[in-house]
Amino acid sequence: MNDKSLCRIGVFYDGSYFAFAQRYFYHDYKLGWLDFRPFHALIESYARIKEQGYSYYKIVYAAWFQGMSDSGQLDERQLRNDRNLYNDLMYAGIEPKYLPMTTAQKEKGVDVALAIDALQIGLEGKIDIAVLVTGDADLIPLVRALMKQGIRVMAAYFEYETAERKSFIDSRLLNVCNYELNVTALEKDKDFKATFKGLFRKPEK
Repeated sequence: MNDKSLCRIGVFYDGSYFAFAQRYFYHDYKLGWLDFRPFHALIESYARIKEQGYSYYKIVYAAWFQGMSDSGQLDERQLRNDRNLYNDLMYAGIEPKYLPMTTAQKEKGVDVALAIDALQIGLEGKIDIAVLVTGDADLIPLVRALMKQGIRVMAAYFEYETAERKSFIDSRLLNVCNYELNVTALEKDKDFKATFKGLFRKPEK
């Protein structure tokens, strides 16, 4: 195969950002559970549109970054949810990379860990496109560093608002990325309506 046969995609998840979107679509919007495998298929299809010239488009690396509480601080429901998440990540080929929570039960260092991993994968020449699933402007230096290595960057994000939470992407991060994928907006896009509906796993009756 020649150098343009395969477009290699790396996906880097801000775990909490994606998990809140899953809860929104399931509990608030009643669409179902946002599933990783069709989400990855969407990313590959979208990359095909934006990054033309390759024969194939494939996610070759994916990693999930999130803070993890000590098991003694979780009830049975939370432990079950964590186990289900781990299974979902495993079956989707996503490497879970957890960081310990602070004593105040807050995440710390997730963006730094994500940035280090993405830059390392980029410097090793393993990907052509890095997809950042986040809205955090703290990752702007990462985007610029990846671009210096000839790696294009796609921001994949969600826009929604509930009484408790508002999800968006910082405009500064959006402006420095090569491509943007507003997942929420696909519901009203005539070319992606069916794909959007296919992202969700319906609850078992």
